[in-house]
Amino acid sequence: MKKTALIATMTLANLAQAHSLDFAADTYTAKTAEVNGATIAYRAYEGIPYVKKPVEPEYQQINIYIPEAYFNGGSINGYSAATAPIFLPNQIGGYMPAKPGVPGERRHGGQPGADAMQTALAKGYIVASPGARGRTSPTGKAPAAIYDLKAAVRYLRHNDAAMPGDAEKIISNGTSAGGALSVLLGASGNQPDYEPALKALGAAEARDDIYAVSAYCPISILEHADAAYEWEFNGVNDYEKMDITMLDYKVERKLVKGTLDAAEQHVSDELKAQFPAYVNSLGLKNARGEALTLNDDGSGSFRDYVASYIGAAADAELNKNQIPGALGVLIPDPNPERVAAFVEENPWLTIDGNFTGNHVRKVDFVAYAKAMGRQKTPPAFDALDLSSGENQLFGDAHQDTRHFTAYSAANSAVKGAGTADAATIKMMNPLSYISEKTAPQHWRIRVGTKDRDTSHAIAAILAAKLQNSGKNVDMAMPWGVPHSGDYDLDELFAWMDGIVKGK
Repeated sequence: MKKTALIATMTLANLAQAHSLDFAADTYTAKTAEVNGATIAYRAYEGIPYVKKPVEPEYQQINIYIPEAYFNGGSINGYSAATAPIFLPNQIGGYMPAKPGVPGERRHGGQPGADAMQTALAKGYIVASPGARGRTSPTGKAPAAIYDLKAAVRYLRHNDAAMPGDAEKIISNGTSAGGALSVLLGASGNQPDYEPALKALGAAEARDDIYAVSAYCPISILEHADAAYEWEFNGVNDYEKMDITMLDYKVERKLVKGTLDAAEQHVSDELKAQFPAYVNSLGLKNARGEALTLNDDGSGSFRDYVASYIGAAADAELNKNQIPGALGVLIPDPNPERVAAFVEENPWLTIDGNFTGNHVRKVDFVAYAKAMGRQKTPPAFDALDLSSGENQLFGDAHQDTRHFTAYSAANSAVKGAGTADAATIKMMNPLSYISEKTAPQHWRIRVGTKDRDTSHAIAAILAAKLQNSGKNVDMAMPWGVPHSGDYDLDELFAWMDGIVKGK
């Protein structure tokens, strides 16, 4: 039986028997986790369908984990069964299909110790990890994954009175494509564009806005990501291209080295030239109310804005060993050799020195991009030969891969290549919905200074747009961090506790 026929058969079978959306409090497995030397007991509710009529049941389900203390009138970290926030981590990478997460299965970098879900339980959070469909399936194309995450939020709201936790305090978390979907989930809360599909799936009749968003290195604003990438890496012709495959539901990455040929360099030039007009059309401003714009050559206040995040990370790294002295004056690093080595290793930084220590004064952004190196060939996302993961994301039931930008559609190397419809592209871009009325007030965005999977401009645009819409945005580009997430769990949960408890 062909794959499409099998999916159709599964879909008809699922439609024949609708799933209940009522939380079954007595159906669980008792489990424990070791976190920082302490044992946390919790109840595991796994494999719960979050829509009445799933089309891919193995992905359209949610795992919910609840500390045992909340069933016995106990409290953890100042939270009770009535007040505990709900941590909503998705497991999505590369816009591939993702099963619900399980505590202890996704440690950052494979390091020992508690992962984000275990840490959340130890800190008194309810953990609800939704699965979602992905780009490799005919029924998982854009915007299927965001439909699924919204349906999971609606399930939690529908069952707010039946289970511990406060559904008014749902905090999403994700990395890479999962980070982009975390942002999109927050930005698009209760938007009517998604309603017909949610009704067709049998999602609960409840709101899908959330309380706060955590996003690591979001691969977002996809229809402008090619231009953003070339704005940052134009002129950097050597690359280490990441070959991404899926193995056992985990994204596997392998580097392939090469050099852009003349045709690819021409594409890079043309895409870079598009970016200033796009940035200028957004009307972004910095914290002082000054316009963030670009000149035709790519320089300008927006580039300085992006560089300021990188400079702040470099400054923190440069001065991490300074010692607080009298009257708040910092005593310089006692290891001047380390400082000298730092400056030598990062010649794209201009350093000022004075009696209080060394400080980063300027970032040469062009030299920085060259030092970091290119990772993707142009176009980075909407490939002319339809070979990228994002091309597959924007496919449909008839064409597995499609273009989603005007540039690549006009210059396609594939005869008869299709282009995604405007409505789908809109529903995958958070900028379509971010405004003063956007529900989450609290946002945390992290993208490392060594991240080369997408342009740093993408996170900067998101941060500025959110700040200009009156949101509280905790945005940083951690020093030396590559494309990854959940690497700063102490800081993440301190931020989460702070916004929930009003600190």
